[in-house]
Amino acid sequence: MSATHHHHEEQDFLFKYIFSQDHKMISKQFLITGFLMGFIGMVMSTLFRLQLGFPGESFWIIDFLLGSWAENGVMAPDKYLALVTMHGTIMVFFLLTAGLSGTFSNLLIPLQIGARDMASGFLNMLSYWFFFVSSVIMLISLGVEGGAASAGWTIYPPLSALPQAIPGSGLGMTLWLISMAIFIASSLLGSLNYIVTILNLRTKGMTMTRMPLTIWAFLVTAILGVISFPVLLSAALLLIFDRSFGTSFYLSDIYIGGQVLEHSGGSPILFEHLFWFLGHPEVYIVLLPALGITSEIVSTMSRKPIFGYRAMITSILAIAFLSVIVWGHHMFVTGMNPFLGAVFTFTTLLIAIPSAVKVFNYLTTLWKGNIIFSPAMLFSVGLVSTFISGGVTGLILGDSALDINVHDTYFVVGHFHIVMGLSAVFGMYAGVYHWFPKMFGKMMNNTIGYFHFWITIVATYGIFFPMHFLGLAGVPRRYYTNSEFPLFDNMIDINEFITWCAIIAAFGQLLFAFNFLYSIFRGPKSSQNPWRANSLEWTTPVEHIHGNWPGEIPEVYRWPYDYSKVDEHDNYVHGEDFIPQVVPLGPNEKDGGH
Repeated sequence: MSATHHHHEEQDFLFKYIFSQDHKMISKQFLITGFLMGFIGMVMSTLFRLQLGFPGESFWIIDFLLGSWAENGVMAPDKYLALVTMHGTIMVFFLLTAGLSGTFSNLLIPLQIGARDMASGFLNMLSYWFFFVSSVIMLISLGVEGGAASAGWTIYPPLSALPQAIPGSGLGMTLWLISMAIFIASSLLGSLNYIVTILNLRTKGMTMTRMPLTIWAFLVTAILGVISFPVLLSAALLLIFDRSFGTSFYLSDIYIGGQVLEHSGGSPILFEHLFWFLGHPEVYIVLLPALGITSEIVSTMSRKPIFGYRAMITSILAIAFLSVIVWGHHMFVTGMNPFLGAVFTFTTLLIAIPSAVKVFNYLTTLWKGNIIFSPAMLFSVGLVSTFISGGVTGLILGDSALDINVHDTYFVVGHFHIVMGLSAVFGMYAGVYHWFPKMFGKMMNNTIGYFHFWITIVATYGIFFPMHFLGLAGVPRRYYTNSEFPLFDNMIDINEFITWCAIIAAFGQLLFAFNFLYSIFRGPKSSQNPWRANSLEWTTPVEHIHGNWPGEIPEVYRWPYDYSKVDEHDNYVHGEDFIPQVVPLGPNEKDGGH
């Protein structure tokens, strides 16, 4: 009797924590896996920053962590390339795409639209497990003979197509391609689930114009993913054919060691077109969820309705549409038709308009707000800052005449890290601090949160802002060392400074890790609605239950941004500075979303 009972308990554990089909548990799984991958990506970047700041010097930490990859604590050049490649891949796909979208789409979509769960719990579970398997394969590729993939995270052929080209193009590259194919399957399963859930499972009264902006952002992100990820899959499949089956999609007239290879008729430019057709929407697949999260937090913490709700929705849709037709700005120097350059410059500069609309709306929401500076709010304001400063340099890179001068220099690295890396990570942190009580029923420590924010923003600006000046001076990216060029001798101090900032930033993230783990187990218990917010997720009990609401799902009567609403006598309507969505409209009261 006891044995069967015990077995039953085990099964419970298995299906509650591991093979869970509950969206709240799956969101935690995505978050923790994403953070672990992000931590590995961060350690990699710190290691190759040591090489760049102090070229040729020996470090015990490099010796300890890389072992055979580093003779006497000095990193080998091909291993440096492998680290740069893996860092890019892990950060873009595994931390920002899956960690951000997977976590918050899963957590918030059912809770904010008033659904019991996702449309398909089983597909949702599969989506996470595909992501987990792909993460494991990606990490295994670090330890194989010849080393991990080292053709850059963009894996341009012919380097990535010919196993004999560089050591990292052997088994490491094959595993990279397998991992990415599984990752794409995970992303598509998740995205289709999110779209169907939002379109079909909204509670009574939850019209499209009463949805929080977070849900709009997740919906459009999912649609972008469904449009663009299959294109990367086709690019990867053709690359697998070129590598393994002797085809020539991307290869033509190749010589290795004086030997002519039997490849003709292909073009590496085809790969670039396919890759960047995903690669640029990918930036917004990462950014839009972060911007959606920020919209929600900025409104809640300013105690003001979001400014220009409909304009914000329109800007999300415009960004998504334009992001699909700008990919060519990555390819101005590939020798493509100059006329195309003019087209892509035009579409790239157009995308600045909806992006600026978002920024102005954030600033106008903050204006004269009764602002509560929680850590989530600080990170949201930090996102607005990085989005502006990183976006401005995007205008330079989006113009074909200007881009030619700084293409493939550190200017590009500085730009995309600020606009994509920092903004997305800040959005992720803001989301974790804000919805932590919903995830774990506990509160995080605010003081540690403040330290974490200030260290992170100062140190990361210290890393990526000077890179623009390195780029303007012509320092090329992806180089193992620049000490071979006397031209760049006076740049070594800047590289040292950047490396020190990177080390400080990495230590700053340990503060967050401590705060996160400590608060899960020992944090003070959260109330049901700690931020006095309006959206539906704060009407569910603190203790998680399968199905989200005990009893009936609440009905919605208004949009989610009724903060500080006053009547003609300047008194708060309903006597509070917030009115949850479930409160019916009073006489003569208008719904803000309409």
